Amino acid sequence: MLQRHGTVPLYRQLAQRLQRRIDAGEFAAGAALPSEPELAAHYAVNRLTVRQAMGELDRAGTIEIRRGIGTFVRTRVPQVSVHVNPRSQAVDAPPGPDGAPPPDPQAARVERVLGTAAADEGGEAVRALARPAAELGRIDTLVAPDGRPLAVCSYWLDAGLVPEVLPALEATANLAAALHQVLGHRVEYDWRAFSATAADLTDAPLLGVPTGHPLLVREGVSCAPDGTPLYFVRRRIRGDALRFVLHYRD
Repeated sequence: MLQRHGTVPLYRQLAQRLQRRIDAGEFAAGAALPSEPELAAHYAVNRLTVRQAMGELDRAGTIEIRRGIGTFVRTRVPQVSVHVNPRSQAVDAPPGPDGAPPPDPQAARVERVLGTAAADEGGEAVRALARPAAELGRIDTLVAPDGRPLAVCSYWLDAGLVPEVLPALEATANLAAALHQVLGHRVEYDWRAFSATAADLTDAPLLGVPTGHPLLVREGVSCAPDGTPLYFVRRRIRGDALRFVLHYRD
């Protein structure tokens, strides 16, 4: 059974246990995994723990979650994990002395707020934050340094914070800085992942590109200094306008 008093969180232990079962061939590619209630009962954990574990496996490319249908084992996709020194780039767009974020496109300075919406039931944000959709709200923004559309960003966070964060976001033009202002503490990275997609009928006109234009997707969770998840972000970035570089030496 899972170690309840160990240093590894229960959801990560469960994800590792399921990964080993998949690697051992107990669940083949395309096979359905047991349901959330079945896994919760089998491992004596709550459903939020199962949901977090599923999110870990989904990010690793091990499983595919089909809403309303079930969870299935994927054909494995190669993945490279980059481990960053937590003392280096741990802070998500730290505000300057006057509370303003640094003038850097990477800091995702908001050109305008596009609107707000409720979270989708069973969506990636629900899994990443391990919270019911009813407790989350979504803020959509456009990043346009120098007036040129660069990225459409969607942030999912506590629905109760949205009315407080929006005025601060308008003032600071950066969600991490806005949360710092509202909550009184800094915002740090938990994890970030990169993938690619094509511009859809919603994002294409906002970014000034044709439908199907390649977009870089950067998504992940940011948290409080104690590790409490604060928001899930998904940025869709013009593939011809930005690149990310990893430096392996000082």
